[in-house]
Amino acid sequence: MLSRRLLLAGVAIGAPGIAAAQPTRPAQRPAARPAPGRTARRSTDTPAATGSPATTPIGPLDTAAKWAVILDFNTGATLLDKDADVPMPPSSMTKLMTMYIVYGLLKAGRLQLTQELPVSERAWRMGGSKMFVQIGSQVKVEDLIRGVIVQSGNDACIVFAEAIAGSEEQFAGLMNQKAHDLGLQNTTFRNSTGWPDPEQRMSARDIAILARRLIQDFPEYYRYDSEKIFKYNNIEQQNRNPLVQKGLADGLKTGHTDDGGYGLVASALRNGRRVVLVVNGLTSMHQRGEESERLLEWSFREFEDVTLFTAGDTVEQAPVWLGTVPTVPLVGGRDLEVTMPRGWRNRAKITLEYDSPIPAPIMRGKTLGRLTVTGQGVPDLQIPLLAGADVPRLSLPGRAWAVLTHYVTGS
Repeated sequence: MLSRRLLLAGVAIGAPGIAAAQPTRPAQRPAARPAPGRTARRSTDTPAATGSPATTPIGPLDTAAKWAVILDFNTGATLLDKDADVPMPPSSMTKLMTMYIVYGLLKAGRLQLTQELPVSERAWRMGGSKMFVQIGSQVKVEDLIRGVIVQSGNDACIVFAEAIAGSEEQFAGLMNQKAHDLGLQNTTFRNSTGWPDPEQRMSARDIAILARRLIQDFPEYYRYDSEKIFKYNNIEQQNRNPLVQKGLADGLKTGHTDDGGYGLVASALRNGRRVVLVVNGLTSMHQRGEESERLLEWSFREFEDVTLFTAGDTVEQAPVWLGTVPTVPLVGGRDLEVTMPRGWRNRAKITLEYDSPIPAPIMRGKTLGRLTVTGQGVPDLQIPLLAGADVPRLSLPGRAWAVLTHYVTGS
């Protein structure tokens, strides 16, 4: 028979005593969701943004950004989505891919931080934001990294592209191949800088995924992103990221083009939890800084990472039929961390489903059931439950006695 157990909202999943939760009690009424057209809760000292709403797990939220996404770094959960999969002009946020390739070569030993790269006339003449490298000079890789990240130097990107691939056009081919490898589905590169090109496109989600992978794959180089000032060729420039300047984020990049507006990709770590934010299509530097700060604060205030259980936690003791022991532990088999709205315990329903009793023999690791998380404003989640131990079958005399006892006593 199928056994279903409802673990009430408020049960501390993963904590001792979870298996003792009472079955079949009525679920608590979930918290009310904002009515259509209304925005999710925000702090009273932060004014509402003008603009159309983004989608969030706790209801719509107005944002002035044309494109936006917020991802939880640890779990990958989407906290906010506004046309996040629509290709858009990525401007200088393109440079994240340039740096991803550079970091990969550094990690593989094919580049060295102290290595010097030549500056061509094309790099020297490159317009837009500049590091101000000099034609015919040699520039250290570490200086070029800072020139790209802190100063958003288009010239520094050209130096990297030409040294690595021979030309910027061939380097763009490397960028597109890496985008494919990383699963970026709405990305096309034509240059290393984000210089306006009608075919140069990335979605906000692709930028967030790339930022997340850059931090995951190259933590030893991500430290450059938090630098606030870099001086080269006697010219001192500040990091253009307003959240980095305020100490609210530790990276990553800003951007601006006439077609794409003002954009920003940022990441911040607080109390062990990191989020990645991308906004684009804003109308000014001031609006970009204000809106990105508001959305970043919202993401930390409204959500939390919850460990439902760790790999060794027993979620349930399931009855066994004709086994050498009366029960078998059901486990998740891996650590399970999810992102939930704060106050999720008042909204979530957690249900266990498995066939009961489970016939022996049972092998450790066999899938025996599932755990399902549902609730208004709570992302649906389904996890297989595995046997946490081997349970051999009783010997023939033992099975006969168990069957006889069952029919006599009904237990």
